[in-house]
Amino acid sequence: GELGLAIDKGEVDAVCNAEPIGSLLIAEGKVRNIADQIMDEPYNKEYCCEVIANGKWVDANRDTAARATRALLKGAKWVETNPRAAAVMAVEKKYLASTPELNTAALARLRYVPSVHLAEESVRDAGREMKIAKMLSPETDTEALAKRAFMHLDGVTDEWIKTLEVEKLAGGQVSPDEDIRLIAALVQKDTEDSCCRRKMFDQPDQDAPNLADPDASCVQKNTIAAEQ
Repeated sequence: GELGLAIDKGEVDAVCNAEPIGSLLIAEGKVRNIADQIMDEPYNKEYCCEVIANGKWVDANRDTAARATRALLKGAKWVETNPRAAAVMAVEKKYLASTPELNTAALARLRYVPSVHLAEESVRDAGREMKIAKMLSPETDTEALAKRAFMHLDGVTDEWIKTLEVEKLAGGQVSPDEDIRLIAALVQKDTEDSCCRRKMFDQPDQDAPNLADPDASCVQKNTIAAEQ
């Protein structure tokens, strides 16, 4: 991708991006992970993500907006239930340029937990943080701004989400003890020392993640994949 090319050319020293681009760049050996909003405090407690729509359009099309929002929330719950299936589907339908293994590695690290009240609270948090960062003027009433920005829609509630059922596909999940990012790297890289690059997936000052024996010597990628 463009970010990888910019790194290769020496045009930038660091990049900030969304998954699965981060996992792709790491697996290709182009970057090291120095900060991770999925894992690092306080960002790992933030709610992601929200959809922005034109306010006039929402006012004029409230039923359509509500149905679209419910579809997104249902989709999020389906991906949370079937991360591997979602990852494979995205690659097969060419929604992104990746491999099933790497995209599974990316999605398995993310949480897709639909919530109305958490989404609303995140708007308030963003307003307060933008004010501290001087992106908003000191006089801005962030609470009032959040109330204007967040739109409640008919039938889009946490109570509705609790009643929402999605299909759990056979083989569509990722095992909790599966070191999915390591497996993805091994599939991507066929070099002898590829498994020894596992520390790149975590902070530089931390030990290798999710491994019973961080000091274990390298083994063939197909051996690890088979064991997993």
